Amino acid sequence: MVAQPSTPRAVAESLSELWSPRVIGELDDSYIKVAKVQGTFGWHNHQDELFLILAGKLRIEMEAGFVELGEGQMFVVPKGVNHNPIAENECLVMLVERKSTLHTGNAVNDRTRTLADQLRPVTDTPPHA
Repeated sequence: MVAQPSTPRAVAESLSELWSPRVIGELDDSYIKVAKVQGTFGWHNHQDELFLILAGKLRIEMEAGFVELGEGQMFVVPKGVNHNPIAENECLVMLVERKSTLHTGNAVNDRTRTLADQLRPVTDTPPHA
């Protein structure tokens, strides 16, 4: 099977759910995901996580401080660092994280999505609809 090119921003724009990432690719033992986010996600930690901003702005709070990211910027939250992503307005983000990483890491909340939810084709209905 030959992989088809994709446009991460267009896929993220098409999502109807906030904070519900979708897997758009695989790289060795990692998934490449996109999400549409707005509001506060909640504090959690897990494996390394790369954030690449496709559109909008994202603030990532950490116990030692915070970073503010704009379109085209990226940041890696190191393994085990407690963090809380916040987007005041709609933001499109691409994430890279290990396949074994739980969506909300050590925390379970109303934003937690199973791997099956994240692997659904983008045209599927939301899992909580």
